[in-house]
Amino acid sequence: MPWNNQGGGNNGGPWGGGSDGGKQWGNGGKQSGQPTPPDLDKIFNDAKRRFGGLGGFSKGGGSGRLFLIFLLIAAVLWLATGFYRVNAQQQGVVLRFGEWVRTSPPGLHYHLPLPIENVSKPKVTRVNRIEVGFRTSQSQFSQNSQVRNVPEEALMLTGDENIVDLNFTVFWIIKDAKDYLFNIRNPEFTIKSIGESVMREKIGQTPINPILSEGKSIVEEDAKSKIQEVMDYYQSGILVTQVQLQKADP
Repeated sequence: MPWNNQGGGNNGGPWGGGSDGGKQWGNGGKQSGQPTPPDLDKIFNDAKRRFGGLGGFSKGGGSGRLFLIFLLIAAVLWLATGFYRVNAQQQGVVLRFGEWVRTSPPGLHYHLPLPIENVSKPKVTRVNRIEVGFRTSQSQFSQNSQVRNVPEEALMLTGDENIVDLNFTVFWIIKDAKDYLFNIRNPEFTIKSIGESVMREKIGQTPINPILSEGKSIVEEDAKSKIQEVMDYYQSGILVTQVQLQKADP
């Protein structure tokens, strides 16, 4: 064997330490052949000496205990940021690094602390309105509202090739907060565009006389159903509650 002592002595193998064949793992002074166990007292004393300069652990630990208490309080405050309350008018949409994980009903809830998770709480019971063909603005110095006509939205061609000046309002609420936040980029612009397109289609299929008289309710109901159908197709999370014609002039 290449490990044999060429000089005739017994080294105890390639790892031997001279003539002491039993010391296979160094000069630990033991003949059992097992590695010497670590000196726990020495390791503990080294740790105390290293941390002593940071907070006085080696001198009674007063400053070190204060530092640990501070860390504990900071951790508790950080964990407490996960508590949140959802009001009766809201739904809680919990996001984990920007991705939806769950929707919370009204009540007190908990999510992972910031910045791991956060919550958006849109008001799902508030009735919103979109005006098409006109805009209503509140005067700063008066309680009276001012109405401004928007001709490019209001003028529509009827089924018997007449032009009608028509204003209408779309009322809507949030049906599903998660779909509302993630599936459409600009809800108000989307509803206005779809509402105007649907109304133009409906007016283009209807003679002018019903639009100016008793046919208004039929136009409103048909437009509402069609707008809702399109919003459901896009999974917008929006529920159209009413379409109301404000003005219809030839």
